[in-house]
Amino acid sequence: MADSNRYPKDIIDDAINFIEKERELYGDFSVNPKSKESTQDESPASQSTSAGSSSNNTVTEPSLQETSSSKNNQQEEGFTPQEGLFNKDESNDVYYHIDKCNSLDELNALCQKADVLRTDLEGTQLVFGVGNPDADLMIIGEAPGAEEDKQGEPFVGKAGQLLNKILDAINFKREDVYIANILKHRPPNNRNPKPEERERSLPFLLRQIDLIEPKLILAVGKVAAQTLLDKNLSLTKMRGQFHDFRGKYELLATYHPAALLRHPKWKRPTWKDVQLLRERYDELGGQP
Repeated sequence: MADSNRYPKDIIDDAINFIEKERELYGDFSVNPKSKESTQDESPASQSTSAGSSSNNTVTEPSLQETSSSKNNQQEEGFTPQEGLFNKDESNDVYYHIDKCNSLDELNALCQKADVLRTDLEGTQLVFGVGNPDADLMIIGEAPGAEEDKQGEPFVGKAGQLLNKILDAINFKREDVYIANILKHRPPNNRNPKPEERERSLPFLLRQIDLIEPKLILAVGKVAAQTLLDKNLSLTKMRGQFHDFRGKYELLATYHPAALLRHPKWKRPTWKDVQLLRERYDELGGQP
């Protein structure tokens, strides 16, 4: 039975003595939790300052609660660290590889795989280009026709036969020059290339030109001239004069051989254009 004379001071003294003996045996086992008020008022900056007082190299890490909250926010916002612009695999973009092609063969192989070069006519084959890879004269038309698509070579139909005669008239052989088109696949019904088709195809052609490095370029047809010169002018206003092309080449525009077959009256101005071409070619030391 408890002694009433020992309550409460004697009991408290006994408890204090007991605690002191336990501390001597087992060390300080007391817990000093922060009050709610202290926890709420303490900012990360004050935690960092407090930690820094014991060590200059101490780095304050986010609490488990903060880390968990951050992860939850990321999940709610759909954020995925592996995604984003900086992890974009540019090597999957066909345009990324154009300037890495160091030969016509490499560019041809890239064009074979480039669906962006196709038109809305199914089953066509690539018409890359043909001729002397070191040519000083490059002839650029608009797009392959049915016969070109069949043979895989530009200017092999009736228009191609007329082009060969024009070249022969100014002392060129077909194998001396390089021939290509703005488009590398045939459009349906031999229609003019659409603006978006020309835009998709142009980077490949520009690389093709740079690999050949001709002294002169002959653009045949309004579409070819407008695309290369980036001018919305009639062929009448573009032909008969040399244009600076990308600061590296000289370009002359004239009528397309197919147009000459339909409009024989245009043969006379075309003859003047190609004579001007030959004269400038010789001035620049073109070979042969």
